[in-house]
Amino acid sequence: MLNYCGMETMLHITCCQLSREDLKTHLLKAQTLGIRNILALRGDHPPDCPEYKAPEDGFSNARDLVKFIRAEFGDYFVICVAAYPTGHPDSKSYEDDLQYLKEKIDAGADFAITQLFFEASTFLSFLQDARKIGIKCPILPGILPIQAYQSLRHIVKLSKLEVPQDILDTIEAIKDNDEAIRAYGIEHAYQMCKTLLDSGEVHGIHFYTLNREVATMEILKRLGLWCEEPRRSLPWKPTANHSRCTESVRPIFWSARPKSYVYRTTDWEEFPNGRWGNSSSATFGELQDYYLFYLKSRTPKAELLEMWGEELAGERDVWQTFHDYIAGSANEDGIPHDCASTQRNVVKIPWNDEPLASETCVISKELAKINLSGVLTINSQPNVNGKPSADPVFGWGNPGGYVYQKAYLEFFTSRENMLCLKEVLEEFPQINYHIINHQEEDYTNSDQLEPIAVTWGVFPGKEVVQPTVVDPVAFKCWKDEAFGLWLEQWGCLYPESSHSRQVIKAIHNNYYLINLVDNDFPQPSVLFEVVHRMLALSKERYGEVHLKVEQYVENGSSCTEEVSS
Repeated sequence: MLNYCGMETMLHITCCQLSREDLKTHLLKAQTLGIRNILALRGDHPPDCPEYKAPEDGFSNARDLVKFIRAEFGDYFVICVAAYPTGHPDSKSYEDDLQYLKEKIDAGADFAITQLFFEASTFLSFLQDARKIGIKCPILPGILPIQAYQSLRHIVKLSKLEVPQDILDTIEAIKDNDEAIRAYGIEHAYQMCKTLLDSGEVHGIHFYTLNREVATMEILKRLGLWCEEPRRSLPWKPTANHSRCTESVRPIFWSARPKSYVYRTTDWEEFPNGRWGNSSSATFGELQDYYLFYLKSRTPKAELLEMWGEELAGERDVWQTFHDYIAGSANEDGIPHDCASTQRNVVKIPWNDEPLASETCVISKELAKINLSGVLTINSQPNVNGKPSADPVFGWGNPGGYVYQKAYLEFFTSRENMLCLKEVLEEFPQINYHIINHQEEDYTNSDQLEPIAVTWGVFPGKEVVQPTVVDPVAFKCWKDEAFGLWLEQWGCLYPESSHSRQVIKAIHNNYYLINLVDNDFPQPSVLFEVVHRMLALSKERYGEVHLKVEQYVENGSSCTEEVSS
């Protein structure tokens, strides 16, 4: 969640039945992973051991756990502890428990989250009492939206809480109507939250969702705290790992596979901030080897075969899959651009972990066409010249700014197409290109070390931000991953000796990976014109080209044959 979803996390640690060494091991692992927030708890005693005693080298309470964390890790962790608005059920009195909370704070805790309660006045009274004895840290109220009769009874039994009689009476009358209970629970929690926030004493709320988020979302919407589409701080989603919080630049190649990029840079001690810099510099470390199986598709094999083809007669079946992915995913009205009778419901391909960006809709028709002609696109963006940072499609960054991007296209295509493309590109000096195959036969008209900024933004009171670049050194690292996906995620679906696997192998062995950058971003992009001219020249020179699948896989020789148009 922290590293791959960009979600801030808090690790719950209980000290019951754990030694100091056990706890230190868990905390060191958390530190290594980049986790900084800890909820330090005593934890429940084992149910079959009423006279439970902590191990000799362990702890019997959360106060000592907090002391231990601070002694071993200093200020690295932000530590939260539990608070009980009506007193802990094991405490001698409400006053004793309140004093114990102060001891946990004094031991080094930074803030507290309360056990659930059922009336706003309960928390506000507790907060006032805590302030009187010198507890000055933030205390967040813990809110549980009531969502079902049985779950409420179970939670009350576990927490040993008393539910106000008026709530019990209301719930009892509608206990067989789940919808009515949910509606009541949402309204009840909303009113509590509103009262707490209106008091001026509460500056945050902790929700116990019990993995049922709908009620919490509804409450937040009523409170005016729910944002349907939060503003993007960057075109890509930053991780929440504190060690890379200054990271502001990435190569564009991983924009559709961000989790892979995060993995490959996990060991970096420094991350680019402001600009990527010359690739000959070792400032940011080397990209680790690609790790195809790290987040391997959990989609059942049968579903993948249904999307990508139960059997592949030849490369055109693969072209059709790429076309169907673009046409089905990016077309707002759901109507295929071409080949309606043959289009499949392709919702993913190996090169895309993420849903297609909304800006893809701007060029989806052109993308679908060229995919159907053997230009297999895996990454693209249209050119943008000064769109407001609040633009719903292209916007990112701070309010009041403007964003820019160069048209970019990345795709696999045949050797014949590649040779024709190099000729066509001679007439377009404003286009930078990088061409490479799996054996690292490569061609470029760009500096071999300097990156090309392809996305940037200008914001009030800040330097220019350039969050995505085309970097030639990183492209060679990306090449291994991009080609590897053909075999590791697509080809492996078919039996080793099958014709379908040979089709995928032939594409892997013969095709080139190409990226194009149109630097003339203020003008309409010519990238699609270039591609169509390439296709026309290739057809004129070579005719309709098909892979000689079996021959090529066996001997690695030229793998095309000409068929009359």
